[in-house]
Amino acid sequence: MDSLNTRFAARRDDFDRPVLVTGSGGCIGSWALAILVRAGVPVVAYDLAADRRRPGLLLSGEELDRVAWEQGDIADHEALDRVVAAHGVGAIVHLAALQVPFCREDPIAGARANVVGTVAVFEAARRHGLRRLAYASSIAAHGAPPDSPWLATLYGAYKACDEAAARVYWQDWRVPSIGLRPGVVYGVGRDQGMTSRTTFAILAAALGCEYEVPFTGPVSWLYAGEAAAAFVQAVSREREGAVVFDCNGAVATVEEGLATLRRLRPGARLGSRGDPLPFPAEDRDALLRAHIGDYGAISIEEGATETLRAFEVLAQQDRVPKIL
Repeated sequence: MDSLNTRFAARRDDFDRPVLVTGSGGCIGSWALAILVRAGVPVVAYDLAADRRRPGLLLSGEELDRVAWEQGDIADHEALDRVVAAHGVGAIVHLAALQVPFCREDPIAGARANVVGTVAVFEAARRHGLRRLAYASSIAAHGAPPDSPWLATLYGAYKACDEAAARVYWQDWRVPSIGLRPGVVYGVGRDQGMTSRTTFAILAAALGCEYEVPFTGPVSWLYAGEAAAAFVQAVSREREGAVVFDCNGAVATVEEGLATLRRLRPGARLGSRGDPLPFPAEDRDALLRAHIGDYGAISIEEGATETLRAFEVLAQQDRVPKIL
């Protein structure tokens, strides 16, 4: 995809040691791998599953072979520590997590992956003296405070716990970190989670199918490449402190996004209904950019255009997900 080589390209000279990407088989993880591999940065993938399907949507077989693949449980701190040591890891992009519906269905598994796993990552950073660590929180963390107007979820509670742990790791051991709270992410590879439906709308437009997004109102249209680029930029140099930023990309209503898709693919049969999402969708990315530097940006029209074209190519190869 064009944006991997242009607006979301990393700088090889910013990395003197390999970057570990946890949750590398997920959507943002796949894009992070792609950005790093295309830049020639040594990268280590760490995931519970051996599935390389999503990274394979973005990278060729030869590019995938450049990645050092490690399979393991993110909550297994000893295994994670061995991986960091064996590869001489210099930075960690921590994305491994279970999303909202999976945490609701199995709270114990959710806590193990999202809380114990994050603590394992911080422990690895502490033991190896790493000063380049970015981890995924979520806009769902806004629902954790008792007086919050936003929806409280176990997923959000776990992410809020991660943010608190990050502050203590800086306070007690001077382990620096940057937490990012991605909003509604869309793009190739986004095929699970309750907010994946904007991506399925793009897929439906590419395939000429009818589709209805089950929520309305303002949302973040955060392109997967932009989200991944923010994480990569966050570990492009050593940091101080334990800070957290929202990362929402372009902000517009679902209806406005669907109107853009209908302009790009006239005749697309797309609609939306239901209540707005119970999470904030504010354009506050300037605060993140001021802290870590520019990491590229993309409009809804540009991101949707690139995603439509990618889905059309993948459809010819019978490699698109089933529309939910």
